[in-house]
Amino acid sequence: MIAAHDEVPPAAVPHRAARGPRAWWLGLAPSRRRVLRALLAVGVILVLVVSAVLARFLSVENAERDADLALVQAEVKGDVATMLDRLGGCRQSRSQSSCVASVKADASNPRLRRSGAVKILQLESPTAYSLTGATGKTRLAWTVIGTLPVVQCVEVRRTGNFLTGIHIALIGLSAPIPGEGKCTKETTIEKEEEEATAVERGTAK
Repeated sequence: MIAAHDEVPPAAVPHRAARGPRAWWLGLAPSRRRVLRALLAVGVILVLVVSAVLARFLSVENAERDADLALVQAEVKGDVATMLDRLGGCRQSRSQSSCVASVKADASNPRLRRSGAVKILQLESPTAYSLTGATGKTRLAWTVIGTLPVVQCVEVRRTGNFLTGIHIALIGLSAPIPGEGKCTKETTIEKEEEEATAVERGTAK
């Protein structure tokens, strides 16, 4: 028998297994750690590459806007030489004479001669966010503060692709068109939507 004054040694308490990300990582085999490190590095590189490509692709829209703005700024000053420089495809086009004549007509148009900073009001580009090369007419509405707005069509050519880079070239500029005028032909769906809107407003012809 055990004496009353004798103490029974406490039962051994098992140690609780360590938990958490660090313990999980240390518990992996060295070969598996190397694989995970490699996968993580590849993932980081892919994110950086995709971010760079996406940033370059989105910057193309700003490039077209800047090119249109520079063209109109030369136009309001009547600067034919600069306009032709901005319209890179004008001198090389098959209809070179008509293109140059159109530029001179715009530059000498009293309605387009303004003094002050040009402000772009609206830019509608059918080639916007194109992943590959495309050509289309951008509807550009602009003004100089204190004067009436002007709407013109700028023919734009995009070359390249979103991986190697897209390049913008302006190849034509129209005379002013009506304020509600369009630079591209309406599709059947667009016509139907306009007719439906006119019926709702009671302005259908």
